[in-house]
Amino acid sequence: KLKEQLEELLEKRFVRPSVSLWGAHVLLVKKKDGSMCLCIDYRRLNKATIKNKYPLPRIDDLMDQLVGACVFSKIDLRSGYHQIRVKADDIPKTAFRTRYGHYEYAVMPF
Repeated sequence: KLKEQLEELLEKRFVRPSVSLWGAHVLLVKKKDGSMCLCIDYRRLNKATIKNKYPLPRIDDLMDQLVGACVFSKIDLRSGYHQIRVKADDIPKTAFRTRYGHYEYAVMPF
């Protein structure tokens, strides 16, 4: 299952082979429907990440700013994260290791 998921990610160009010094662990988690979900343990990366000190805006303040506006959006919820590209300098930090090779994400991993 892991090899199939990696091949799909490579085919879609969501990941690419990596030579990064980073390398997170990979887990396969069984979903309710019995299929397997590729999960990457980025806890070590999260510990090294500088935290954003700016508070998130409140939803009611954001909604007030939208009064009178027309908003159109299209979101693919099945692969929403994969629609956001990773900044080039940060791509090596997304690296993960498997028995099939060392890869890194070009898009936001789930």
